[in-house]
Amino acid sequence: MMIKTIKLSALIMLCSVLALNAQTLKFGHINSTELLAMMPETKMADSTLQTFGRSLENQLKTMTNEYQSKISDYRANEATMAEPVKQAKAQEIGDLEQRIQEFQDSAQQSIQKKKEELYTPIVKKAEDAIKDVAKDKKYSYIFDTSVGVVLFAQESDNVMPAVKAKLGLK
Repeated sequence: MMIKTIKLSALIMLCSVLALNAQTLKFGHINSTELLAMMPETKMADSTLQTFGRSLENQLKTMTNEYQSKISDYRANEATMAEPVKQAKAQEIGDLEQRIQEFQDSAQQSIQKKKEELYTPIVKKAEDAIKDVAKDKKYSYIFDTSVGVVLFAQESDNVMPAVKAKLGLK
C-alpha cells in the first residue's frame, strides 16, 4: 500500500513538472528611449530643463563678465595703485573667482536635481504602462532594446504599439 502511495505521489509530481515545463514563455521587447521621446511629458520636461539651464547660464555669464571687468580694471590701473588697494582688489578678484567656481558646482547639482525631479515621474509612467501591458498580454519577459544588452533573442513581440495605446500616444 505504501509503495502504491509513493508511486502515485511520484507520478503526480512528474505530471506537475511536465505541466510546468509545457507552459511556454512569452517574450516581448520595446525601445524605452523611443517610447519616452514620444511622450508629450518628455518634451515639456526637456523645455523646462533647457529654460532652467539657460537661467543658470545667464547668471554665470553675468558673474564672468564682472570678473573679466575687474581683471581688466586691475591690470589697467595696477601700476598706479597703492599697495593696500592692490591687495584689496586682488582679494576681491580671488573671492569672485571662488564664488564663480562655487556657483558652477551648485548649478551642476541643481540641474541634476531638476532633471531627476522632471523625468522620474515620466519614466515611472512609462514603466507602469509596460508592466500593465505585460500583465494584460501575459508576457513572461519584456526586454528593453534601447540599452543594447540583448545580444541574441528568439523572435519576440514588439510591445510598443500596445504601450503607446496604453499611454494614449499616436
